[in-house]
Amino acid sequence: MARRPATRPTDSELDILRVLWARGPSTVRQVHDILSVGREFAYTTTLKLLQLMTEKGVAVREEDGRVHLYRAAVAQEQTQLHLVRELLERAFDGSAAQLVMQALAARPASAEELQEIRRLLAEHEEKSRG
Repeated sequence: MARRPATRPTDSELDILRVLWARGPSTVRQVHDILSVGREFAYTTTLKLLQLMTEKGVAVREEDGRVHLYRAAVAQEQTQLHLVRELLERAFDGSAAQLVMQALAARPASAEELQEIRRLLAEHEEKSRG
């Protein structure tokens, strides 16, 4: 019986989800080949993680003849939003301003990212004026 999706994917599950979001449906070998670039990562570990993710409802296994394909069962945006909300509450006491300031202090944004941030802020201000 499948369990409910976990509220927060583990770091390893998130690594696998990133592969599935980028590639779409993939075999264990395809996921493993990407994950193991530059680090030791056993094929059996990849397989076991994908099986656990399927049980949790985070991934879905589809059969295409003899090939088993895995795909993400959760949207990237939905997962990111959940993780940001959790971080916002746990580490920043709900302050979006503190989160943004710390994010920019940790890793400066590119000119393109700053332009997108300004656009989003203007859009948010426009909505709040209503």
